[in-house]
Amino acid sequence: MSDTILLVGHGSREPRGNEEIGQFAEQWRKRRPDDRIEVCFIEFADVLLDEGLDRAAADSARVIVVPLILGAAGHVKMEIPHHVAEARSRHPGVEFVLARHLGADVKVLNALEAELGKAMYALDLPDAKNTGVVLLGRGSSDMVANGEIAKMARWLFESTDHEMVDMAFTSITSPKIEMAVQRQVACGMKQIIVLPYYLYSGVLIERIARQVERLKRQYPSIAFGLAKYIGFSTHIYDLLDQRVAQATDRNMNRPQMPECDGCKYHRFAEEHGAGHHH
Repeated sequence: MSDTILLVGHGSREPRGNEEIGQFAEQWRKRRPDDRIEVCFIEFADVLLDEGLDRAAADSARVIVVPLILGAAGHVKMEIPHHVAEARSRHPGVEFVLARHLGADVKVLNALEAELGKAMYALDLPDAKNTGVVLLGRGSSDMVANGEIAKMARWLFESTDHEMVDMAFTSITSPKIEMAVQRQVACGMKQIIVLPYYLYSGVLIERIARQVERLKRQYPSIAFGLAKYIGFSTHIYDLLDQRVAQATDRNMNRPQMPECDGCKYHRFAEEHGAGHHH
């Protein structure tokens, strides 16, 4: 029996987003022809976590669970580990290894830089010094997950010539995109690029496009650019390869600990001994 890599996507109400993950997995299989790679989702899709874990465990000695998720919020810290623990009890003869989520990483930065560069080109390469950037994430009630987006916004500022790189959130927390744009206009930005911090398409990507269209009408003197979401570039494939290697390296074979930093999910688990539930 061999290893199985189980790629765990969040899942989207928009079928196209789930299809993109399936297409990504197919490309990853071509990069790793000797590996068995399966796919499952946390929600909004046909194959959910428990079924995905059971499928991966069939005829496998080891299952490497790889979260295809950017931020370390409840899904990464509580829900996936909870389902993996239950899978261990259902399949005592199979080793389950939980890899780290994608997170704030230089390879993610490289992917963001590539999409930002394409958006700048679409605006005929204006001066970066008066072109603001709004890095737009989904948002979370978890401060560590939001902090990862803040880190990526700072890294973009450090690695580019843009004098204003702000973060904003589509839902759950603030600031929202309208507040970030208002600030950048007040500070003299002549162009503003909205850079989605998302891996694939979905309902929120469609919402962002509508928001940018409204902003164009609100600020007719500002040139707006909407970059494509991160997608599955070579940088993301490379990062996933790295996460698998880190999870399976026997010399680094320590328990995979979530980046809790005293977060509420960790405290809840300690106080109640329970997993995450929707």
